[in-house]
Amino acid sequence: MKLYVIISLWALLTFTHQAPPREKCACELNNSEKAFPHEKLRIVETNVSDCNSNITPQKTVELESLLLGLERRLSQLNKDVLILEEEEEDDGEFSSLDDGELYGVLSLYVIENEMTEIKQLIDKLNSTTQQHQILTANATEQLDNLKAEMQELERFDTMQVIKGQQVNSALKADLFKCNKKMNTTVTPTEPPQGTCPRSRLLNVTGPRVYTAGEYPGSYAYGAWGRDPRPEEGKESWYWLVMLTSSNIYAHYVRLYSSLSSLIIGVSVPGNVQIHSSNPTTNTIQGPNNVLYGGALYYNCYNQDYVCRFNLTTKSVTTLQLPKGTRYNSKGNFCHLEECYPYTDLDLATDESGVWVVYTTTQDFGNLVLSKLEEGETPVLGKTWRTSIYKRAVTNTFMACGVLYATRYINKEVEEIFYSFNTVTGQEKFNIGIFMNKMSTNIQSLNYSPVDQMLHAYCDSNMVSYKVLFG
Repeated sequence: MKLYVIISLWALLTFTHQAPPREKCACELNNSEKAFPHEKLRIVETNVSDCNSNITPQKTVELESLLLGLERRLSQLNKDVLILEEEEEDDGEFSSLDDGELYGVLSLYVIENEMTEIKQLIDKLNSTTQQHQILTANATEQLDNLKAEMQELERFDTMQVIKGQQVNSALKADLFKCNKKMNTTVTPTEPPQGTCPRSRLLNVTGPRVYTAGEYPGSYAYGAWGRDPRPEEGKESWYWLVMLTSSNIYAHYVRLYSSLSSLIIGVSVPGNVQIHSSNPTTNTIQGPNNVLYGGALYYNCYNQDYVCRFNLTTKSVTTLQLPKGTRYNSKGNFCHLEECYPYTDLDLATDESGVWVVYTTTQDFGNLVLSKLEEGETPVLGKTWRTSIYKRAVTNTFMACGVLYATRYINKEVEEIFYSFNTVTGQEKFNIGIFMNKMSTNIQSLNYSPVDQMLHAYCDSNMVSYKVLFG
């Protein structure tokens, strides 16, 4: 029995070794379709990126800013000519003929300067318009080429994926419009907020003005705007503070006779100096400054003080803030990636006057708002405490007695997300008003009740937005 098993195994092994090898099976695949042109797609993507970088929002707003400046300057010139004509008619009322002639000569000199400025503005407008025409022509040609190339590449979409996505997008858009019409409700009317007759803040549109001013790219931090309560004869003036030392300190305020002067970079009457040294006692620290009633309000150098600099008398008066107020870059505005240094104190203006936003150790970093009483020496008025953490905020501004706070969304968008009503004490965290930015950062934000504009200083550029109330 054992012998039989051994012989069978030997036979099996022999058969296995002698079996002929299996034949290999191979098939040939022929692709009738052309190979996808990956290199061509890469070139199209590069061209799209280049075209997108050339056509930026700044270029459109630059043209609008020049037109707005020209419109306001022509209006001012018309007023000055009318005044001169009236004075010539009433020339006999002067105390002497010499006085009348002197006044006429001065008026003509002012008008001559204004016409020179208008010519400079028109020259810049013509130059910008020509550049935009060339850009438009180039962009149109590039877009036509890109469209033709994309249509050619769509031939490789044999499974109709792209076409299906396009149909789905159109259906979604139609569905959204239909749903919006069905769910339209009338917004309830709310009573006026704060200390002025306007209703709640509805939206911020623009930018309306975008300019690099006299020193393009030179001073990253600063502030600018209009005086809500200007001195007589200075109603059209604009002011500018640039932090000229280490992006922290400044020792003068620069004045412009009109918006067009600011845009083309002609400063008249020029700088009003606080002190010859920078920095030193009572000069400016930080970018959050405002001008009100012919006086500049700002954070005094190296102190938890508010300084008031009278531009006429060149005198400085100070107000010490409550004990525990954070200063010297210990209570800054921030977002997730960085903080804005030396933004401990934020001065703001609205229809009712000057406000100061800050934080203290007692409030654990939450925003504190105080009203400054008017006078040659600033006095701290009523104070409100909020529940919003200051380092979660990038900027604040006041409008109609309501404090608004912004936060960083991304490089292109900032959101007004918070409000505090000083009349009712009500806080809201869901304002949801978005601002399109011209550059990544907004170093300062001031509201001007004169024309309901928000003036932002953004990485050395001056930008303004229109504020819309309900």
